[in-house]
Amino acid sequence: MTEQYKRWYSRNLSRDLDMLIFGDRGYPLILFPTSMGRYYQNKDFHLIDSARWFIDNGLVKIYCIDSIDGQSWYNKNIHPADRARTHIAYDKMLNEELAPWAMHETGVNRVAVAGCSFGGYHAANFAFKHPEKVGHLFSMGGVFDIKRFTDGFYNNDIFYNNPVDFLPGDNHPDLWRMNIILGTADHDFCKDENIRLSNILKQKHINHWLDIRNGTHDWPVWRQMFPHYLSTIK
Repeated sequence: MTEQYKRWYSRNLSRDLDMLIFGDRGYPLILFPTSMGRYYQNKDFHLIDSARWFIDNGLVKIYCIDSIDGQSWYNKNIHPADRARTHIAYDKMLNEELAPWAMHETGVNRVAVAGCSFGGYHAANFAFKHPEKVGHLFSMGGVFDIKRFTDGFYNNDIFYNNPVDFLPGDNHPDLWRMNIILGTADHDFCKDENIRLSNILKQKHINHWLDIRNGTHDWPVWRQMFPHYLSTIK
């Protein structure tokens, strides 16, 4: 399994970003870390190992991007409006820099996005905001309501980065073409959020799979889910 470290300067974030890339060909998949996690977290917790067969056989190329959660949603030292603006810059980095680069590098015209826990939020938010760029969404133990991080403050920037708020009114046709899997567990404290998002998708007649497994909100469950979900990439 090939592994490459990459650092580049993001014009949208005005800072350097770190990333690990696994594989040399295949469907490009952007994999987010959990809350305030670093780019090496999914390797350290062996989520990448669970995908080794798909990487070794050239079916996926995985881009493990860094988070800036500590400067955005988790930053209690700035106003919630600034937390949202900081996240918007991160979203622009993904949309204008990383996703196009990954598509160009692999020769595939869409990306897959995935993440565990708060990484599931990042994956879902990006997929639903930019469905024209995303072919597959795999959330594992995801959270989808960002209002818990905004101290009661609410504006359009928060609305348009809160999937349970903006998705009901979003009618982009590519939403109905996306492969969407919401993975959770029967004892996952995020299960209700996954059921809530699933119900929104049902109301819009968007095909998806709400996968509820035995277990808790933890890596052993996610390591079982991830290779299963990768097997659905066509």
